[in-house]
Amino acid sequence: MSGSLPGRQLKFVLAWTELHKDELMQNWELAAADQELNQIVPLA
Repeated sequence: MSGSLPGRQLKFVLAWTELHKDELMQNWELAAADQELNQIVPLA
């Protein structure tokens, strides 16, 4: 994939990923095991 985001939006996304790092890693492991993913609170 390729693409870009304006600077302000990119900062929001990066901040969200930092806040939800553990949840994202858990979902990564679930996906690798072909299991259902947990919901993560969206960027508001």
